[in-house]
Amino acid sequence: MPRTLRRAGLAFSLLVLLLIALAGGGVALYGRASLPVLEGAVTLPRAATPAARVVVARDAHGIPHIVARTDGDAYFALGFVHAQDRLWQLDMNRRIASGTLSEVLGARTLPLDQFMRTLGVKRNAERIYRHLSPDTRFALERYAAGINAYLATRGPALPIEYLMTGAPAPIPWTPEDSVAWLSVLAWDLGGNMALAIERMRLAQRLPLAQIRQLVTTAPEDATPMATIDYVPMLRGLSALAVTAAAALDAQPSQHVEGLGSNNWVVAGNRSESGLPMLANDPHLGLSTPPLFYLAHLRSDRLNVAGGTVPGLPVVLIGHNEQIAWGMTNTGTSVEDLFIEQVDLTRPDYYRTPGGWARFATRTETIAVKGQPAVRWTVRETRHGPVISDVSANARDALRRSSRYVLALQWTALMPDDTTMEAGLGFDHARDWPEFLRAAAKFDAPQQNIVYADRHGNIGFVAPGRVPIRRPGNDLMTEVPAPGWDARYDWSGFVPFDALPQALNPPAGRIVTANNRIVPRGYPYFLSGEWVLPYRYKRITALLDARATHSLDSFAAIQADIQSPSQADLLPLLIARAGLPADRDEADALARLRRWDRVARADEAEPLIASAWERAAAQAVFEPRAGRELFAEYWRQRNLHQALLNALRDPTIGAAWCGKAAGTAAPAPCSAQVGAALRAALRDLKQRYGDDMRAWRWGDAHAALARHRPFHQVPWLARWFDVRVPFGGDMTTVDVGGNDFSDAAAPYETKMAAAMRMVIDMAAPDAARFAMPVGQSGNRFSAWYSDRMDEWANGRYVTIPTDAASVERCACKRLALVPAGG
Repeated sequence: MPRTLRRAGLAFSLLVLLLIALAGGGVALYGRASLPVLEGAVTLPRAATPAARVVVARDAHGIPHIVARTDGDAYFALGFVHAQDRLWQLDMNRRIASGTLSEVLGARTLPLDQFMRTLGVKRNAERIYRHLSPDTRFALERYAAGINAYLATRGPALPIEYLMTGAPAPIPWTPEDSVAWLSVLAWDLGGNMALAIERMRLAQRLPLAQIRQLVTTAPEDATPMATIDYVPMLRGLSALAVTAAAALDAQPSQHVEGLGSNNWVVAGNRSESGLPMLANDPHLGLSTPPLFYLAHLRSDRLNVAGGTVPGLPVVLIGHNEQIAWGMTNTGTSVEDLFIEQVDLTRPDYYRTPGGWARFATRTETIAVKGQPAVRWTVRETRHGPVISDVSANARDALRRSSRYVLALQWTALMPDDTTMEAGLGFDHARDWPEFLRAAAKFDAPQQNIVYADRHGNIGFVAPGRVPIRRPGNDLMTEVPAPGWDARYDWSGFVPFDALPQALNPPAGRIVTANNRIVPRGYPYFLSGEWVLPYRYKRITALLDARATHSLDSFAAIQADIQSPSQADLLPLLIARAGLPADRDEADALARLRRWDRVARADEAEPLIASAWERAAAQAVFEPRAGRELFAEYWRQRNLHQALLNALRDPTIGAAWCGKAAGTAAPAPCSAQVGAALRAALRDLKQRYGDDMRAWRWGDAHAALARHRPFHQVPWLARWFDVRVPFGGDMTTVDVGGNDFSDAAAPYETKMAAAMRMVIDMAAPDAARFAMPVGQSGNRFSAWYSDRMDEWANGRYVTIPTDAASVERCACKRLALVPAGG
């Protein structure tokens, strides 16, 4: 009997292995079938075809060189290759913008769909499209035709995500889909709404002084915002504050401290070549596939290379034959929240400065996989959509207990937005005047754009629609304002000529890193929430450390991982640590005293310092803020500046930690800091083992590119996500943004350089580019993740734009042949 059982067990095991092998073989066959055709020729249908044959020559990294006769054909081919390599991403991006994710992914994406439908992004995109110039509409139409040509000629197998989710095949792309996706990108970079909501929540528990101590910026960058104590006004609006927090949770992304980018440019007298040089690395959330897609487009009027974004027919960051440009986020306050008072006797009406007005309403219906469709009414005021209606629970709570709702006014919801025209204009500009004319059409969100050209000029402009706030506005976006009071209404937009700009400054360099960009006395309010200036100061110091620069020195600056924030904070922590309680504490303190503040991936010290900072922030601020409110705000910021201020200023420290007793009182918050070190070491041992010598910052701080949606399924995440050890921290030039509030992975890099570019205008074809993950979004492609290690280790590729170089570098060549041609 036992022998029979053993034989049966062996037979069953062999059967299971056979089934697994067959399944694996089937998946592999399907995967290969889903890969696009990259060589030979594709004859296109008459309904979607270029005017003439277009050649797409891909290099060894999958970067396409598009050679077309006309601009229209170049845009067509860009749409085609975007669909070839990023079809699932395109489809998901369209669903995000249109609020239709739940059709495929079910109820878990319903809050996001409801938020995007409430904003009305797709509806507004249709209005924007009608206002665009004929040339811009033509570019969008040709780009959409290229995507649809691929859909008409693709093989029978879609990317494997469609098979695994049961998603339907993508429907034809429209020009309005591109406009809508640009609005989503603007929302992702806009971002002052989140902090206004968090202040509203904090006001339910804390006084004004402590709110400002918690939600703070660098002292030298502080800009006056509210001039009144708004806490009494907000204390009676607890239900509205709860619904505001629900709206915040539904956002497509949340602000994380340090989010932004670096760019700089130097004049010819500061470069080894004698012509200007430019660098740019935008910092965004890591994903697979990544946001950017490298490409080169060549036609009768175009010869442009750099970072494109699937869904858009433009090179957003890059260069043509004459100029180069790069962008960072300005961080301007372009989102105002308004508390709207509802007439309880007529709930379809709300209060305005001129009396009561009826809400504009529309009915939205969202199909949800696996359950009945969800239908609700979206309300709009004269300011914009009512975002406190996003959550069904929030709507019910408001209607039961409050006569107020929260409405959003946002510059990107203007129906005459021309940002798409600006992007196309940058690609064609030949000099500074042409570039400025294009920049004047850039509406949302405001960006810091640096410029260089082959004529020897360097420049800077911060274009975008910036609302003008009235002189009587005593809240200045710090918290939501009463919507019935006209003094909080916008009175126009800052004129383009009054926006920050410079051409050939005497210093011979321009640097931006999301820092304050205007001097004291600038006549318009831009923001009171500038990113801490660590990266700006470090880049400036490194530029000034050399008389002249090269591509190598620019690349070295982009790779810099000296941590200025730890240089500020760590001495304060060490001074308050007290006597070590055991050998591990003594070892940790000794290591930190010796550490040079360079956040290397292969060392333990950055991990110990970061864990101590995390534990100290929690120990200092959570008891007074309360666990729930602290957790909410911690998701927005890692509280570095707030902690620094509490340790430097005895008054602030006493407000959070209590007054120390005794005549020889220790420094403020010493007890909390000492306890935080012990808590941090306990946590690190639980996560990484008892041997401190084996701890590695790069492992804990690994850069993780997350797949949408399979990151949320652990066994699929192991196959689709892409991970690599990574150094740096929130404030290094080579940024590695983590989220302390994430209990499972508080040190993991979630935000980093989404692209890097360094260019010398003496030789634009030698420009260097880097991008995380890979060009292809198809898991079975050799280009799915081939760039991740190269990116993490500071290595670049070039994208030559002259015909001979393109001919030499091409390893795969595809002809797009017109119907009948």
